[in-house]
Amino acid sequence: MALVTLKELVQRAEQQNKAVGAFSVGNMEMVMGAVAAAEDAGEPIILQIAEKRLKNSPLSLMAPMMIAAAKQASVDVAVHLDHGLTLECIQQALAYGFTSVMLDASLLPFEENIAMTRQVSALAERFGASVEAELGVVGGNEGDTAEHKILCTDPAAAQTFCEQTGVDALAVAIGNAHGNYPVLPELRFDILEQIDNTVSTPLVLHGGTGITDDMFRRAVSLGIRKINIATASFDHLAQYAKAYTDTVDKPDYFKLSEEMARGVYDNVLRHIRVFSGQ
Repeated sequence: MALVTLKELVQRAEQQNKAVGAFSVGNMEMVMGAVAAAEDAGEPIILQIAEKRLKNSPLSLMAPMMIAAAKQASVDVAVHLDHGLTLECIQQALAYGFTSVMLDASLLPFEENIAMTRQVSALAERFGASVEAELGVVGGNEGDTAEHKILCTDPAAAQTFCEQTGVDALAVAIGNAHGNYPVLPELRFDILEQIDNTVSTPLVLHGGTGITDDMFRRAVSLGIRKINIATASFDHLAQYAKAYTDTVDKPDYFKLSEEMARGVYDNVLRHIRVFSGQ
């Protein structure tokens, strides 16, 4: 179909009362598996990569591949920088052709978060790209060793933030966390409902790995329009690769590549079906 913006996809999801899946990728097999799943499901997706992952998956290599895959896909695909931490990296992603970027200034004071987000919005506007921001603190960590304690998003602050920044999507903290949950999380759906009733900006749920299908469906019913999946895809790739190499005496690269892509495909397809109500 086309390389599109995040704004287009979350607005479409809002109209259809569903969520679009945003799937983190780190190599060719992950890109191929995610796009193939989207095509078979007949649903758009977002391919994304976080700034902290770039030490393992350089942007100079990943960006052209992600954008080429999006342009060649038979469904609409947005290409997104997840958890951008520096203006330099955000600028680079936009220059490569990413159609959306996320500034994660959630650990900064409220006014600084607003100021930096407005700066990124002005930059993205020049490229015709969308902007996602985060308010509150999602727990866990995003590719580093620093664990962040959850700080739920304040609905009133969310309203002020959206009004002053004009972001296209807002990631909220409602008890969710990055990485694998040690126990099933207790999501604050009451806070999510208050935020949804307060702001018109499409909402984003990070830390999707380990959340149950019923919890996903309830979150979608309360305004979540983009759901991030990262750890589950990385885990599935590794599990499928190990399962293959454990069964043969002499692993074959091409078969290994197929299995890695299939691991991501199976995980992405399952989540797309839940998010889209299939």
